[in-house]
Amino acid sequence: MAALTALFVTAFGAATLLPLQSEAVLVGLLLQGEHPVSLLLAVATAGNVLGAIVNWWLGRYIEHWRERRWFPVSGSTLDRAQVRYHRYGRWSLLLSWAPIIGDPLTLVAGVMKEPFWSFLLLVILAKAGRYLALAAAVLGLGWW
Repeated sequence: MAALTALFVTAFGAATLLPLQSEAVLVGLLLQGEHPVSLLLAVATAGNVLGAIVNWWLGRYIEHWRERRWFPVSGSTLDRAQVRYHRYGRWSLLLSWAPIIGDPLTLVAGVMKEPFWSFLLLVILAKAGRYLALAAAVLGLGWW
């Protein structure tokens, strides 16, 4: 149980802006072979998606300060960016699995008022896909 908790906490933290490596924890647990692969993938995905939801929520909350003088973008500029984002940017969430850019994308989705359910679907696909590909590579189950 401690290993699964560590995986969840690491995956959650890695999805925020903390520099954690949930992939390393997952690989270690996969190689140990003490837990079902499906359970490890579910725990890692759940933790990572919940961390992304925190980022999305923070983005939504940050947007409440848009009319303050210190806010880095004017209200009209933010409105135009939100229109463009909803036309083209939603699919960028499929890159939410990627190092460096993935976590900020989930925060930006909140600022851009991405609806929660579309956010959730795209982020689950991206993050579960990343962990599935990693497990396949580690366990030699790849498509290549």
